[in-house]
Amino acid sequence: MDPHENRTATTPATERSRAGMLVGFALALALAFAAALWWDTRSRIGATQEELALRLREIEAESRNARTAARDAQDAMRQMQVKVAALEARLAESQSQQVALESLYQQLSRSRDEWQLAEIEQVLAIAQQQLQLAGNVRAALLALQLAEGRLARADRPQFLTVRRALSRDIERLRSVPVVDLPGMSVRLDALVAGVDSLPLAFDERLERDAPAKQPAKNGAKAGPEAGLWSRFGSELWGELRQLVIVRKVEVEEPPLLPPSQAYFVRENLKLRLLNARVDLLVRDEAGYREDLRVAQRWIQRYFDARAKPVQGAMAQLKQLSGASLSFEPPSIAESLEAVRGFQAQRERR
Repeated sequence: MDPHENRTATTPATERSRAGMLVGFALALALAFAAALWWDTRSRIGATQEELALRLREIEAESRNARTAARDAQDAMRQMQVKVAALEARLAESQSQQVALESLYQQLSRSRDEWQLAEIEQVLAIAQQQLQLAGNVRAALLALQLAEGRLARADRPQFLTVRRALSRDIERLRSVPVVDLPGMSVRLDALVAGVDSLPLAFDERLERDAPAKQPAKNGAKAGPEAGLWSRFGSELWGELRQLVIVRKVEVEEPPLLPPSQAYFVRENLKLRLLNARVDLLVRDEAGYREDLRVAQRWIQRYFDARAKPVQGAMAQLKQLSGASLSFEPPSIAESLEAVRGFQAQRERR
């Protein structure tokens, strides 16, 4: 057999084997690429699941904290209700005493001076209760001035001792610094009503982090090709600038709050301000200052400090915190003792 004929016969088999090797190599490359792609996709899905689980744990922790704060607020509200009930009981007791005194005075038949002294004693007793229960210096001062005016109009020498005691008690009440409790209570009510309108720092942060649109540059008029390349370059540069944002952070970033948590923040702030109002009425200075301090800290943390309503609310809270509630109300026991001593002397005659 001719060697040339043998080489010609084996050439197609060799080419088929080479083609098979190429096909196998291509399949191996395709399988390796598919495996790499599957592994990368699985890694990304795992990272996304871990991040989602972390976010869910954070949200659950914040929800638990909010529920704890709500329970604390409810406990504080119950304590406040107990205090109000005690005040109402004492007020009812004072009212029952007043009714008993009025019925007693109506049954007595006394002279004009005795009736006048009895009315003055009743007025002084009510003024003493106002001082002891509510620390209302203004009401007590008005009552003493009313009693002194009645004795002055009577112009009786026997009332001189009582009038001197009334004058001394009036001077003591005038020297006491007057705290405008109704005005402060109205200001706290206004702050409570304005909590819903205060902008959150989270909203301001979202607006600040939003990428600003770059204004289009007006260049010189050129041909169509130059305008196309110029627009393409400006759009490419704008997209590259939005990929990386460098910001100097000088203060702590405000927390990211979902809508439900923002609602609880506002409601808890209202409860703190209402508690401060109750503490103001019962003259609990420690609780009053603590509630205002917590309210200021919450406003600084969760609300936009650069907004004018927030700045106004902070200024109001600072002014309210500077007011002093603790003072020792003076007693008008001297006037009461003078009136009762005068009545006892008349009865012994």
